[in-house]
Amino acid sequence: MSRHRVIVAGCGGMSRLWLDYAQSREEIAIAALVDLQEEAARRRAAEYGLDVPIFTDIREALARVEADIVFDVTVPSSRRTVVTAALEAGCHVFAEKPLAETREDARAIVRAAERAGRRCAIMQNRRYNRQIRALRELVASGALGAPGSIHADFFIGPHFGGFRDLMDSPLLIDMAIHTFDQARFISGADPVSVYCHEYNPPGSWYKGNASAVCIFEMSDGSVFTYRGSWCAEGFPTSWEADWRVIGSRGTARWDGFSMPAAEIADEAAAGFIRPVRRVEAGTVWNGREGHAGCLDEMFAALEEGRPAETDCADNLKSMAMVFGAIESARTGRKVALDRITG
Repeated sequence: MSRHRVIVAGCGGMSRLWLDYAQSREEIAIAALVDLQEEAARRRAAEYGLDVPIFTDIREALARVEADIVFDVTVPSSRRTVVTAALEAGCHVFAEKPLAETREDARAIVRAAERAGRRCAIMQNRRYNRQIRALRELVASGALGAPGSIHADFFIGPHFGGFRDLMDSPLLIDMAIHTFDQARFISGADPVSVYCHEYNPPGSWYKGNASAVCIFEMSDGSVFTYRGSWCAEGFPTSWEADWRVIGSRGTARWDGFSMPAAEIADEAAAGFIRPVRRVEAGTVWNGREGHAGCLDEMFAALEEGRPAETDCADNLKSMAMVFGAIESARTGRKVALDRITG
C-alpha cells in the first residue's frame, strides 16, 4: 500500500533519477506529472509506464490531484513558484538544487515552509558519498588537530547547452553550491564572510561568468578557498572537486576519485621538515550514494518527524555562500553573510 502520493514537477532529463527512485519504493505512488511542455510529461509517462494525469500548471495539479509530496525537478527560475504553491497546498517538497536563484526567493521558501508547517528539503547529492563521509569523519576525529584551512579546486569543461549557457553566474549558481555545501559538511563549520572574483575566461561558451575564485571565513576560525571553472578543458578534476584540509597537526587530501588519506606530523620529532605518518581514511557510514542516498534521508526524516539533513533552513547557509560570492564579485568587497541568513 502506497503511503505517499507524489506529484513530479519538471520532466526533463533529471526527472529520470527521481522517477527511478520513486519506482524503487513500493510506498511511493506517482500521482501526476507536470511540465510546461505537455509533450515532455507525456514522453516521461510513456517511458515509465505511468497512467497518471498530465498538467502544465502546478497549481492546477495540486487542486485536482490528491498528493502529500511534490518532487520539484524544474529549472532554478521556477523553484519559488513551484515550492510555495506546493507548501501552500499542504504538501511537503523535495526539490532539486539550488534552493533558489535569488536570496529573496530562498528566504521566501524557508518562510513558506515555516508558515505551512511542512518540510522542504533540497537535493545535495554530493554529501552522499563514501569518500566524503570518510573525510568528514577524519576531520571530526581531531586527527588533523585544530582546523586551519580547507581548499577546493574544481576545473571541468562541460558543454551542456540549454538554460545553463544563458545564466548570469552558471558556475556559482548551478555548480558551486555543491562544493560550498560540501565545505560546510566536511568542516562542520558555517560561513561568516566571503570575498569573490568572478569572471568569464577567453573561449567561454557561457553567456555569464563561468569561473570564480572565492575566500570564505568560517565560524570555527578557519578559511575555505575555492577555485573553479566550467570552461577548463584538459586535466579535469573530479565533479566532487579536489580537496585539501589543513590542521595544526597534519593535512588530509581527497581527489574526488578515491578514498581520502592524511599525513600527520610527528610532533616529537625535530628538523626543518618533520616526518609524517600516513593515515588511510575509512567510514562507518553505509548509506546509499548520490540522489538515492539523499532521498533516503529525506523520506527517513519525514517518517521520523525531524528536519532532513538538507532541510531548506539549513541549506540557506550554503546558498548564502553563493549569493554572498555573487554580491562580492559585483561590488569588489568582502561580504558578511549573516544578513543573508538572518
